[in-house]
Amino acid sequence: MDAFTAGLLQRIKTTESDLTRAREEGDDFLADVEQGELDDLHRLAAEHGVNIGATTA
Repeated sequence: MDAFTAGLLQRIKTTESDLTRAREEGDDFLADVEQGELDDLHRLAAEHGVNIGATTA
């Protein structure tokens, strides 16, 4: 796995965790921000052929 792929997968994992935490804490604004970031990361992964199936909850 190259550094780009590893970094992208780590960012997705971190963002998923942050999104879950924001939802659990009832922080709707932060949840929206994290969801937008996650959507962007998924789009970036798709554009570069990175399989993210193993990282999503």
